[in-house]
Amino acid sequence: MNVSVGLLEGQSAVDVELTGAFTDSSGKSYTPGRYKFSSEVTLAPSDLASCAFALDDVTIGIGFHWERKERQVFRGAFRLSKRDSGLTVINDVPLEDYVTSVISSEMSARCPLELLKAHAVISRSWLWFPKANAAPVGRVQSPSLDSHEILRWYGREAHPDFDVCADDHCQRYQGITKAFSPAAAEAVRATAGEFLRYNGAICDARFSKCCGGITERYATAWEDADIPYLESIYDGPTQSSSNTFETWIRSAPPAYCNTTDSELLSRVLPGFDQETRDFYRWQVAYTPEELADLINTRLDVDLGPIREMQALARGPSGRIYRLKIIGERDYIIIGKELEIRRALSSTHLYSSAFVIDKEQDGLVIKGAGWGHGVGLCQIGAAVMATEGKTYTEILQHYYRETTVSV
Repeated sequence: MNVSVGLLEGQSAVDVELTGAFTDSSGKSYTPGRYKFSSEVTLAPSDLASCAFALDDVTIGIGFHWERKERQVFRGAFRLSKRDSGLTVINDVPLEDYVTSVISSEMSARCPLELLKAHAVISRSWLWFPKANAAPVGRVQSPSLDSHEILRWYGREAHPDFDVCADDHCQRYQGITKAFSPAAAEAVRATAGEFLRYNGAICDARFSKCCGGITERYATAWEDADIPYLESIYDGPTQSSSNTFETWIRSAPPAYCNTTDSELLSRVLPGFDQETRDFYRWQVAYTPEELADLINTRLDVDLGPIREMQALARGPSGRIYRLKIIGERDYIIIGKELEIRRALSSTHLYSSAFVIDKEQDGLVIKGAGWGHGVGLCQIGAAVMATEGKTYTEILQHYYRETTVSV
């Protein structure tokens, strides 16, 4: 069973370096070396285990604060597909090899084994869910709002030439660039063919980096739908006593993902993610003019200097999904979760779980968590694994009433 992964799009020509022998669809052989292609081609490896191809300047973290270019190496077939926008580079790779790469790219390959097993199950499930279920795709905007409100969410993208992209918008897939570990290979072998299921159906197994202590319900980030296994849960063994959003976000209650264990974090987070350490609680300050420039740039709306922001609706974790922004000239209401994060940062704000303070020089937002917070919390799951929880216990904690089976 193969997965087709989109690596680069809109290229006029593609330079690739081959390691090992490859053959195209006409039977022509390609020896190891560098090649440049400007038209459609498919190159199959003579041996899946020893042959590879490398691409320079692959952009990762597109649109996020860790965006950068890397040289990446891949196993499997190299394929170029031509569209009006240019060439698309596609990697056709066996499913379990894809999963091994994802769990070594989303997290570090040195993660605790039970976390790697849990991630193998949900990454396999997330990939396969649309094949068995109708899933919303692309950007969706509510059609019934007035001119002062923008309500958008971003569904799973429908890629015409491949199953999934290789970046954070789908799942991180960086080929064999990230060092695989014996634990990553063992996690995939131990869970081979296993999916997360609810009432027998494969789950839409969402996950994020750090929930901030409480996971979020699906409808806060995407369409207004209740998904039983994507409801909000407290990320700890016992419920915190904090009972208001203000108290919760302004404090740092105990939770699985509330950890400062530098050794564990170095094992869990890939190198570039380790640049972000204030993920459980954080704050950002803006002047009125800085906010105005952000809103104008990100939403193409000129409100003038921003004087106030009001949370109109929150999810169970405190994540805002309707936010009113008031400027000197006008106001706007924006949502959902990701649109708020995009509007208030030149990349992406850590999360929309925040409270707002007015200060003399502008506004300060104090926030919780990193990501949409729906489903498995990667940092919390890592802590659970170090405390001796099995991968099925971790999955049943984050996805209630689910089972794991082939």
